[in-house]
Amino acid sequence: MNRTIPRPDPLVISVVLPQFHPIPENDIWWGKGFTEWTNVTKARPLFPGHKQPQLPADLGYYDMRLPEVRDAQAELARAHGIGGFCYYHYWFHGHRLLNRPVDDMLASGKPDFPFCLAWANEGWSRAWDGKQRDVLMAQTYSDADDEAHIEHLMRHFADPRYIRVHGKPLFVIYRASDLPNPKRTFDGWRERAVRAGIGELCLAQFEGHGAGSAPDPRTIGLDCSIEFAPDWRSLGGQYHVTNKAKLAMWLGLLPKAFGEHKIFEYQLMVEKTMSKPVPAYPFIRCVSPGFDNSPRRPKANATVLRNNKPEFYEAWLQRALAWAELHDYTGQRMVFVNSWNEWAEGNHLEPDTNTGLAYLEATQRAIGAASHRLTS
Repeated sequence: MNRTIPRPDPLVISVVLPQFHPIPENDIWWGKGFTEWTNVTKARPLFPGHKQPQLPADLGYYDMRLPEVRDAQAELARAHGIGGFCYYHYWFHGHRLLNRPVDDMLASGKPDFPFCLAWANEGWSRAWDGKQRDVLMAQTYSDADDEAHIEHLMRHFADPRYIRVHGKPLFVIYRASDLPNPKRTFDGWRERAVRAGIGELCLAQFEGHGAGSAPDPRTIGLDCSIEFAPDWRSLGGQYHVTNKAKLAMWLGLLPKAFGEHKIFEYQLMVEKTMSKPVPAYPFIRCVSPGFDNSPRRPKANATVLRNNKPEFYEAWLQRALAWAELHDYTGQRMVFVNSWNEWAEGNHLEPDTNTGLAYLEATQRAIGAASHRLTS
């Protein structure tokens, strides 16, 4: 295949978690047959008005090994204006995890839907259930691994569906500054890609702790930063943290969950996120339909954004798209949405039994309004 798929303008890319099929490692670490659905179905409300469990509607409890599932996801995204998926890519010094959905997609050529990869270059630990120090698979780096990694990635970059920015394949690194010598790694990748006939690369980092929390991407050999939402430094005031509130919990007048977990207001997070200083380097916005990782951490230390609604998310996406029109660093107006299917983090565009297609329809309206502005 040597064609190039036309890209919409603006281009909205949604992040995809591939942990919806069993793998041998998860069988050992979490129990036989574990997938993300294991946590999702255990969720329970922690306080009045807490929207748990969040259960899938249109797509059901799917298995991403099935081509019919990947086709249905792509069609649902395309029908609502989303221009591509960004799949998490798990590479541990040559060992890969959760790679089958993308491998099968490359082999089959289906679905015919744009995609790119984001290297989740953190050690695999029990952080999801609050045990960050329990490392299951460490992330290590070496020059030899840099070479092996870019050689592996080349077949993805060569696929005509792969998302390109001005002809350059877009590859995202979750924590670029964790690499011992990121500029050497990225310069080597660029050189190898050119020699292989792929051409120049567009390399980006996710920036999830506030503008300026990650290094200027250009100083470490990257082209741009992509905001990672929700931004943990922009969460705003936490509910019920005063001594008076603690006494009320002790007396049983407030749910103890407010003391056991961190609960914030969605709208305040949006306002704080959009009011951050504009960084001096190329920066791409990201929005999120919500966040609630209590399915993974039901007993303590979950983070919950309260009162997220489709109309609030739509307004945020509209603002992010308008921002992208004014700050078009790459020549391709882009906004990321985190996430397409982080069900155990209460963070998904895929329809659930509570809101149906409302978040996807909100996405479609926001993108449609932006496209109309750009063409009128």
